[in-house]
Amino acid sequence: MAVQVEIWTDINCPFCYLGKRRFEQALAGFEHRDQVRVVHRSFELDPTLPAGHSGPVVAHIAEKYGISEAQAAANERGIAAQAQAAGLPYRTEGRDFGNSFDMHRLLHFALDRGRQDEVLDALYEGNFADERPVFGDRERLIELAARAGLDPVEVRATLDDPQAYADAVRADENTAAQLGARGVPFFVFDRTYGVSGAQPPEVFSQALERAWADHAPALQVLGDGDACGPDGCAVPAADDRG
Repeated sequence: MAVQVEIWTDINCPFCYLGKRRFEQALAGFEHRDQVRVVHRSFELDPTLPAGHSGPVVAHIAEKYGISEAQAAANERGIAAQAQAAGLPYRTEGRDFGNSFDMHRLLHFALDRGRQDEVLDALYEGNFADERPVFGDRERLIELAARAGLDPVEVRATLDDPQAYADAVRADENTAAQLGARGVPFFVFDRTYGVSGAQPPEVFSQALERAWADHAPALQVLGDGDACGPDGCAVPAADDRG
């Protein structure tokens, strides 16, 4: 018996980075954590971006939300404070954003190789902590994937084939739409309970407990008669012995 947790994310999304850590904190304290299967699903925040596109994230946020670059930079500093509180490094200057489709294809390849979580961590670290950009640089993706334990030759072959895992990415995105996900991170527990956003660990703990309870419902006792317990056996009264 296992609980499956599916997490829709995008590498561009700082709250996905933060939400993953908060979920992991909840999972670490969950009694049945060894019986939880986590799968990361694809969600592009901007699927209209052309392949290879990248640009400065602060300018992008300012334009997208109609705010000044100073306000966008302040927002970045606010997210950085939350990340640091969760023990995550976060650069507030010099980051980029871009088309993430190849990253999602790579994560599906990593799932087949049993290294998906490690590759996702490497991509997050590359985007949010390292100085070198991760978008629009195929060699950088190969380097990060190899750091996470994948064969760089296989990674290059996967990235060089535009059809490799493309259908898997689109299937994830279609499923997210069917489930009503309008943003990420989006966590789904056994396709029964959903958690939207980088919630506190306590919220994820509650979702894990509820999903587990559905797998192991409380026993309903249909009869209650004489029995033995730690304190001994209940002896019928003399009048009941016939």
